[in-house]
Amino acid sequence: MPNTIPRISDVRITPDNETVLKQLGLLRDLAGTWKGRGFNLIARPDFHDKTDLYLQLNQTRETLKFDPIGSAIPNRGFGQDDIQLFGLTYLQQISDAGHDGALHIEPGLWVTQPATTFPPEDTPAPGQLVARMGSIPHGNALLATGVATPFKGNPVLTVPGSQYNFSLFPSFNSTPLAVPPSNLTPAFNAAGSSEKLTAPTVPATPFPEYDLTVPIGPIPPGPLNPPFTLNTRTPFDTTPPEPALPADINGVAMQEAVNDPILILQKDIEKLVADGYTFEGVALNVATRAPLSFLTTANSGAAGPTVSVAVPPFGGGIGNVQFLIGETPMINGQAQPQENAQTAVVYATFWIEKVTHKTNGHSFMQLQYAQLVSLDFPIFHLLNQPKPVYVNLGWPHVSVATLRKTFN
Repeated sequence: MPNTIPRISDVRITPDNETVLKQLGLLRDLAGTWKGRGFNLIARPDFHDKTDLYLQLNQTRETLKFDPIGSAIPNRGFGQDDIQLFGLTYLQQISDAGHDGALHIEPGLWVTQPATTFPPEDTPAPGQLVARMGSIPHGNALLATGVATPFKGNPVLTVPGSQYNFSLFPSFNSTPLAVPPSNLTPAFNAAGSSEKLTAPTVPATPFPEYDLTVPIGPIPPGPLNPPFTLNTRTPFDTTPPEPALPADINGVAMQEAVNDPILILQKDIEKLVADGYTFEGVALNVATRAPLSFLTTANSGAAGPTVSVAVPPFGGGIGNVQFLIGETPMINGQAQPQENAQTAVVYATFWIEKVTHKTNGHSFMQLQYAQLVSLDFPIFHLLNQPKPVYVNLGWPHVSVATLRKTFN
């Protein structure tokens, strides 16, 4: 039987704008410029202060711009006919909301992929396979793959059967986690966990940086504490007058925002629901690895029950420059990875939301996202230990934002 699928032409003719947007499918409403605010939490190494980590907390201001690619992107096939991808380029710029200092810049691409037979890759209609490719100036590049799915209803909020409505991921918790062997996936902590309550289940904790009742600066010496242990956390070592952390963000107590930053997004939705708005749109769920494992009980630690979550596994991964990967020396006859800050896993949910008032019909476009990046680096823990304890941990870097589409 002759092949009836038309060959993808080598001649590129740029289609009109409406055709370009139509070809984007469920990604089409990303096109444009989005601006808004968010929150960023990152635990990072702190060699300078000779302490375990520095917990950096920032309220953020963000611009995220998407431009449709004006032509199909052919991927040539050996085991099947060629396929066509359609996509958008993006540029994400994030600054500190208080000082407008640069925090993050990321150029990249979002693309859709059709179903394939070699290898077999598909997702149930009306969903679409999607991929996000991003470059980060620290020396990382990511490919996160997953699915775009249309929705109607209140996004982000906790509803029966979903911790964050229309997200595939049950947690964006910030507490550190044990790093398993390289061929295994870490178990991310359950939503609602706090470092303080999880501490007894994780090696070499607690980390007072996560407990906002512990002031920044030197920790008083105890029976096992050295006299100069530092609790390094924003706004530690800032230019006087030292700014204080706010008591809350959007009505979310600061300690709760540290534990689960996505609560800030939920407050944005709760306010709109109370004002009479409804929602429909598209949820984008992507990850650099599948499946991912999540603890199901708050504060249970690595020995608690888990659930496995898989986005469509059609590729993905992360590249790091050697400085971030560090070295792997032999210590006591065993290879011990000593990363400076290696990015191990990224997963994220983006909610593209058309927000409409139930009575007056007023509508606008809103984009929310929650992203967790696991940074692996070891510590030589001193607090409450008779001697330094070497332990390798994964440190969640959590970013959330609520953005609205603007004129430019």
